[in-house]
Formats: sequence, structure tokens, C-alpha cells
Amino acid sequence: MSGKRKEKDRLEVFDPLRKRFVALTPEEEVRQKFVYFLIHERHYPAALLGNEVSITLNGLSKRCDTVLLGKDGLPQMIIEYKRPSVALTQRVFDQICRYNIVLRVRYLVICNGEQIVCCRVNLEQQTYEFLTDIPFYEDL
Repeated sequence: MSGKRKEKDRLEVFDPLRKRFVALTPEEEVRQKFVYFLIHERHYPAALLGNEVSITLNGLSKRCDTVLLGKDGLPQMIIEYKRPSVALTQRVFDQICRYNIVLRVRYLVICNGEQIVCCRVNLEQQTYEFLTDIPFYEDL
């Protein structure tokens, strides 16, 4: 995880994707560790990852926690983070599926720092294949 600092009465962490310090909440800690894992263990190009990506869903502004772009510049993966105390339930999965109505990605990931769920989406058949691990970038 990147550098930390105490600013006023809150702990902050430097987010290398947003290139600024952000409040170090439990969810943010999960995000920073997972992004580090994607870049350093799964070889995802940092330049193709974006945190807090805004979308419009049914006229409402929403934010995807992290979005991965493909080499073609189109969204490939949405990642949703929860703090470790939040279970990865159907409700959490439904949230990321709603985001996918807009982005139409091939991979959905939810993570709470203790558990990771990853699935490949077949947009044409509207089916999900749950994977046992996070794929390497070159295998997407």
C-alpha cells in the first residue's frame, strides 16, 4: 500500500490511481491492497485502472469503485469493495450487476478484504461463470 499520513484528525493514504491522498477508511484499505495486488501480482497496467469512476444509471450519478479498461480503451472489469465486516451477499452482487447495465464489462469482482468473488459475464447469453481466482491481465 502507498504512503500514509495523518491530516488533521484523520489517517490518509496516497492513492496512486487518483494521484492524491484520500481518507483511509476500512473500504479504502481493501481497495488499496486489491489494486496493489492487481498491478504487482496479476500484471494489470496501472494506467488502465481507474478508482471512483462516475457513471449515470437511470438518471442517477453512481460511482464504480474501480474500473479496468482493456487495450481497446473499453471497460473490461468492474470491482466493488466493501469493508471486511460487510458480507459479500447477493445484494452486493446485484449492485455491481446494475453498474454493468451501463458499462457492459466481461468481468465483475467484489471484495471485502477477506473474500473475493470474480465472475466472467457472457453479455449475449446473460450468464455468469464464477471463477476460482482473479485472472492475470494477459488472460482477460
